Amino acid sequence: MMIKRISLALCLVILTACSNSSDDRSAWRPPVDVKPIHYSNSELNEQLRWITNNQDPVVASTNAKRGGMMRSYIGAFPMTFRVIGPDSNGGFAGYMRALNLSLVDVHPNTGNAIPSLATHWAFGADGKTVYFKLDPDAKWSDGTPVTADDYLYNLDFMRSKKIVAPFYNNYYTKQITDIRKYDDHTISITSGTAKPQDELLFSTALSPLPRQFTALTDNWVRDYNWKIPPVTGAYNISKFSKGKFIQFDRQDNWWANNKRYYRHRFNPDSIRVKVIRNDDVAFRYFLKGELDTFNLVRPNLWYGKARGKVFDEGYILKAKFYNDIPQSPSGLWLNTQDPILADRQVRLALAHALDFDKVIKTVLRNDYERLNRQYQGYAEYDNETIHPREFDLARANQILDADGWQQRGKDGIRRKDGKRLSLRITYMNNDHTPRLVILRESAARAGIDLKLQFLDSSTGFKQILEKKHQIAWMGWSAGGIAPRFWSYYHSDHANRPQTNNITALSDPALDKKIMRYRQSINRDERIALAKELAKIVDHHAVFIPSFSVPYTRAGFWHWMKLPSDLGNRTTDSLFSFADGYYWIDEQDKQQVLADKHDGIPYAPKTIVNERYKVSQ
Repeated sequence: MMIKRISLALCLVILTACSNSSDDRSAWRPPVDVKPIHYSNSELNEQLRWITNNQDPVVASTNAKRGGMMRSYIGAFPMTFRVIGPDSNGGFAGYMRALNLSLVDVHPNTGNAIPSLATHWAFGADGKTVYFKLDPDAKWSDGTPVTADDYLYNLDFMRSKKIVAPFYNNYYTKQITDIRKYDDHTISITSGTAKPQDELLFSTALSPLPRQFTALTDNWVRDYNWKIPPVTGAYNISKFSKGKFIQFDRQDNWWANNKRYYRHRFNPDSIRVKVIRNDDVAFRYFLKGELDTFNLVRPNLWYGKARGKVFDEGYILKAKFYNDIPQSPSGLWLNTQDPILADRQVRLALAHALDFDKVIKTVLRNDYERLNRQYQGYAEYDNETIHPREFDLARANQILDADGWQQRGKDGIRRKDGKRLSLRITYMNNDHTPRLVILRESAARAGIDLKLQFLDSSTGFKQILEKKHQIAWMGWSAGGIAPRFWSYYHSDHANRPQTNNITALSDPALDKKIMRYRQSINRDERIALAKELAKIVDHHAVFIPSFSVPYTRAGFWHWMKLPSDLGNRTTDSLFSFADGYYWIDEQDKQQVLADKHDGIPYAPKTIVNERYKVSQ
C-alpha cells in the first residue's frame, strides 16, 4: 500500500474573509521587525478583525442516510494507536488522525478556510500570531468540553522528551513558539516566523489534546500504546482484536452533527477495518460481499479483475473520478547512508537505468503518467522545469564506467573494489511486484542488481523510518499550500530514526536555503526559494519519481451511495474515512441481497466524472 497522509497532521487552510471590507488580504505583508503582540482580554474584539466563513457551498448530499456498518480492510495491524512517538507514523495513522478535528478545516472545492473547532479567527499585527474563538459546543467523546486548557496542555505535551518524538519537540519549540489562553474559548497561537496569512493559518490550525486523559509518564510510549483517547471527531475506536480487526463507532450525539459543513457526513453507524494481509485475498472478500468497497486505481484491477458476473449483473458498480490535487511523491527513495548510494554517480546511473515507460505501457496499460518531480501540482510554487531523468542505458553505462564500476561478474553485474553493485528495494504492496520486476530487468542491463524485498506495511515502514533500507518504493501524502522541505531534507533529520528524511540527505548549503524558505514572509520570495530548493533536491538525485495518477477509482456494492458528483475537487478516495461523504442504504442492501439470491440482475454501471480533470 502506498503510504498516505503520514506527514505532520496540520490542516490545510486558505484565508477567506467574510466581512464587508474590500481590502486585499492576500497582499497583506507584516512588518519584518515587529515582535509578537499579545492583546489583553479587553482588547481582543477592539483590536482584531475576526473572520469566519458560513458562505461557501455545502457539498454533502442531503440524500445521505445514517446507519449500517461499512466494512473495509488494512494490510497489517498497526504497531500502536498513538499518533506520536515511535512507530506511530504508519499507514493506520491516517485513520487515527481523522478522529480529531483541527481549529479550521478547508473547503474541498473552494479551498477556503471553514469553521471547525474554531468559529472565528483573526490575525495579529506581528505576522506570527493567529487568534481563535473556540466553538463552545465542541466536546470530547467522553462529554468533556473542549477548552483553551486543552491547547495549553498540548504545547507542554509536544515539548516533552517523554513522548520520544524529536520532530514534534522541535516543531512545537521553533515553529509553534507560544499558545495563550484569554478565556475558556479564546486562544492565540504564535508561529516562530512571520508568514503570509494563508500559510500562517495553515501552520497554526492545531488539534487539541485531552488533558483529562493523557498523563505524561516516564513510560508514556509504552503505557499509551493501545489506550483509546477521547476524540473530537464523529468516530472513535469501540473495539479491536490485535491482528484481526479494528472497529470505529459513531458517537450518538456528536457535537458537530448540525454544524453547516459537517451535516450529512460520517453516516455509517460503524466502520470495521479487517486485517487482510494479501490484496488478492481481500479482493475475493470484496467479490463475496464481505467488503463493501475496493480501491480500483491500479490498472490490473480496473481492467482485469474488476469484471465478471457481479459486475455484469450490476451488483457491484465502478466509478472513476478525476481530481485536482498535488500529486503524491511516489517512487524510489535512495538512502545516502548506504555506502553504495552515498555516491551521487551511482544514484544518477540508477535513475537512467530504469525503464518506467515500459512499465506504463505494459503493466499499467498507459493508464498512469510519469511523475515529473517530487513537488508536482503546487501551482505557482511548482518548478515545471524539472523532469525525470530519461531511461538511457548508454548514459547509465557511461556514468558507471567513469565511476570505476567497469568490471562485471559472470552474471553481468558490475563490481568495484570487490563489491557487487547490488541494491535492495523495500516495498509494501505485492501488486507492485510486476512493476518492479521490469525495473529490475532494465537495471540489470546496466549491470545493477536490484533485489526486491516485500514486507507488510507496518514492518516495511518501520524499517524505512529507522533508515535500515537501501531503497524505499513508496509515496508520501501530498497537500498543503506550498511544498515542505524541512522535514524531508534538513540535516537535523538526516541521521535520526523516525523522521521523514528517509534519504538521509545532509547538505549545509541546502539547510540554509530551507531555513530562509521557512522564515520568509514574502510570497514571491517563497515561490522563488521553493523552485530553487526543488532544483537542488533534484540535483542530489535522492528521489526517482515513478507515476502520477490524476484520478481515483473504486468498485462498490450497489448499496453504497455517493453524492451526485461522486466527489469534490480534492477527493483522493471516494470512500474516504476522513471525508465521510458516502452512506449506506440499508433498505437497498436487503433488496440487492435478495435479488442476487433470486438471480435478478441489475443494469451494469461504470460512472466517470471529469468535472475537475486537469488538462495535461
